[in-house]
Amino acid sequence: MSAGPKVAEEQQEPWAEERLVRECRKGSEEAWSALLDRYKNLIYSIPIKYGFSQEDASEIFQSVSFEILQELPNLREPKALTKWIIQITSHKCFQWHRQQGRFTSSEGKDLEGRVISQQSSADQLLLEAQEEQALRDAIASLSPRCRELIGLLFYETPARPYSEVAAQLGIATGSIGFIRGRCLDKLRVALQKAGIK
Repeated sequence: MSAGPKVAEEQQEPWAEERLVRECRKGSEEAWSALLDRYKNLIYSIPIKYGFSQEDASEIFQSVSFEILQELPNLREPKALTKWIIQITSHKCFQWHRQQGRFTSSEGKDLEGRVISQQSSADQLLLEAQEEQALRDAIASLSPRCRELIGLLFYETPARPYSEVAAQLGIATGSIGFIRGRCLDKLRVALQKAGIK
């Protein structure tokens, strides 16, 4: 009987990068699915920040996913997975710009200027992407209740009133502030462990 809850807990826990890389290298479909699920927002966000359309960002996402599949066995340090994915995605964005430049004559100069401008801010973009991924990982490490509460309070536009959030979570409206405070404290600790202050 006690094995059931342990299995459920393990499935809810985010995969550690080392385990994720190891299992992907073994050909685990579950691990590949977990890897793409964990990093899809990160991969997609980078081309959007570079100013690509959603259609181009989707194409870049597909290209990055394929390269990750091909090159993951060559990753020397599994702990560097996030940084490695950011670098692959940034590189694909620059390749995409160059490729577009070949096919666009009238916009060629503008495109070249955008690439140079974006290369100068690449370090800042990498830092932002790493921090955003650390935030996603920290939120994923929280209890399901905290994840849902944070999603309802901070990731919806327009913001929901406390009464709606309380009704959805099945708790008293007056307890939202207290629970929110506890969840944010846990999130702060998780971010500090990830080196984000």
